[in-house]
Amino acid sequence: MPPKTRKWLEDVQAAAGLIASFVAGHTLEEYRRSALLRSAVERQLEVIGEAVNRIARHDPGTAARISHHRRIVDFRNQLSHGYDLIDHGLVWRVVQDNVPQLMSEVTALLAALPEENH
Repeated sequence: MPPKTRKWLEDVQAAAGLIASFVAGHTLEEYRRSALLRSAVERQLEVIGEAVNRIARHDPGTAARISHHRRIVDFRNQLSHGYDLIDHGLVWRVVQDNVPQLMSEVTALLAALPEENH
């Protein structure tokens, strides 16, 4: 496993955790109305997508253990390049339905990695 895989997995885990904390206690309607909340969530989804993209390029075996890793990267590209076409309802569903699963998978992958020697 490339040495940076752990860091990229940790980046995914951190970004997913931030998303969860950002949306806690909020509704879809509050999300739609808050440019600040939308911007924060979208940025962390972009971080997740870029980290998964790097894992896929440098460690395809680990990427294959992340459900829908290609869709995650594609979604990042859509957020980044199709900023004017973002469907806030879709983003909210991804946050509610897919981010928790991703967090669980990445946490398990990190737990399976050997400890680093510092």
